[in-house]
Amino acid sequence: MRATWSCPATYPAGVPDPIFAEPRLAAVYDPLDPDRSDLDAYETIVADELGARSVLDVGCGTGTFALRLASRGLDVTGLDPAAASVQVARSKAGADDVRWIVGTVDDLPSLQVDAATMTANVAQVFLEDHEWHATLDAIRRALRPGGTLVFEARRPEARAWEGWTKQATHQVVEVPGHGLVEDWVEVTQVDGELVTFESPTIFHADGARFESTSTLRFRSRPASEESLRHCGLDVLDVRDHAYAPGRAWLYLAGRA
Repeated sequence: MRATWSCPATYPAGVPDPIFAEPRLAAVYDPLDPDRSDLDAYETIVADELGARSVLDVGCGTGTFALRLASRGLDVTGLDPAAASVQVARSKAGADDVRWIVGTVDDLPSLQVDAATMTANVAQVFLEDHEWHATLDAIRRALRPGGTLVFEARRPEARAWEGWTKQATHQVVEVPGHGLVEDWVEVTQVDGELVTFESPTIFHADGARFESTSTLRFRSRPASEESLRHCGLDVLDVRDHAYAPGRAWLYLAGRA
């Protein structure tokens, strides 16, 4: 089993990590990481608790969460800079019910949505404060007054990266149409709040090997809350993520 949640594309540079931008990798992304029970809490909060009718899913990837919401009748916009990942999303059942945008928050049209989401590791790919703040500003503008942003961030004190080793994460999966696919995650550097890891993927059918390097920023809870307030978002609630109790926070922030 993987040690990481689904990891989003790299927004700040506008160029996604190879693991999301390479078509062969995007095609096997879901089979290699099939457990998306991390999305259950988001669906409950957005659709049931908030009663949202329109949602912006930032970092939608292969569209799993966007399609779940659309199947419940919500008006959903999915945004991601990785064209290969979005192409996978567009190939899925129900994809015509979602508005897909390949790009970053800079490419968003004028929106007024009830809720915005950044699931999995999306909020942690913004390594510089100015990048993170610009993203929060854009999301705030896309929210209607009273709208809510829901996202998660791993708790740095839990030091989850210590389990991101080849021994712990290595897997070989039979993927229909692709044969045996092997992958793992391995941390290569920890520099303060920044954790860098490699994600090699090998296709046994032809021996093709793809390398991908990603970096996540592990902000503290006080730092995350301060960044929200700095960008004009009220911290409504911070919850222990049921999918990863004691290891991740779920943040709810509202546009005043």
